[in-house]
Amino acid sequence: MSSLKVRVDQKKLERAAYVLKCVAHPVRISIIDLLEQKERLTVSQLQEVLQVEQSLLSHHLTNMRDKGVVETKREGKNVYYSLSDSAITNIISCIHACKNF
Repeated sequence: MSSLKVRVDQKKLERAAYVLKCVAHPVRISIIDLLEQKERLTVSQLQEVLQVEQSLLSHHLTNMRDKGVVETKREGKNVYYSLSDSAITNIISCIHACKNF
């Protein structure tokens, strides 16, 4: 047993837990999936695909922005959302790979 050790440093584990808590909702995981497919999308574009109320979608996006998962960029009247770190899309691959989901 003495050869067992935690292979990820504490700071990385804390960040992973923080991000996973933030995205632990079907709508938020769907947003990540959509932003993987198309680099940036507006609230209207996301709403059209997700079929959720704009206020609910905005709530999720604000939470994800505040936690550093997505970024925003204003262009004229539109605000575009994109992923802050594309590595988060590995979550989608993990979900596809899990046989028990």
